[in-house]
Amino acid sequence: MRSFWERKIVRPIINLLKQGMTPEKIAVGLALGIVLGIFPIIGMTTLLCTIAAFLFRVNLPAIQVANYLAAPLQLALLLPFYRAGEWLFHAPRLPLSVKEIAALVEKDMFGAMAFLWDTTLHAVVAWTLVAPVLVFLLYHLFKPALHKLTLRSAPA
Repeated sequence: MRSFWERKIVRPIINLLKQGMTPEKIAVGLALGIVLGIFPIIGMTTLLCTIAAFLFRVNLPAIQVANYLAAPLQLALLLPFYRAGEWLFHAPRLPLSVKEIAALVEKDMFGAMAFLWDTTLHAVVAWTLVAPVLVFLLYHLFKPALHKLTLRSAPA
């Protein structure tokens, strides 16, 4: 696991730092990538991260790596976002589990979209309320760690 982390996460970040990217820019990219990566519409995160990379002028590979790493989180948080949306809008509870939702999407994507339309819109509103706070917190978590990584990777 350590070698995976080193190879797939730490080394690419060190390479970005060596190319002149600031720890702040990388922190923004990672924070946005993770938060956009948990967006409660499956299949939209790559597009959202690409748009964000251009809008905020952050490194596209960095934001996409964070997005892909967040994919398991997206699935894990799908139902909590659905429940939060139901709570916010006093909507009826969707009687499905994440497994059932995934099976529904796999069987008939457009039928699933129609069935889940209101629930998904409510989940997006819930995500929209949480996203800015998460970006702020993740940015402030990553920034000092990236500064330390900069010092660690600097030539002696």
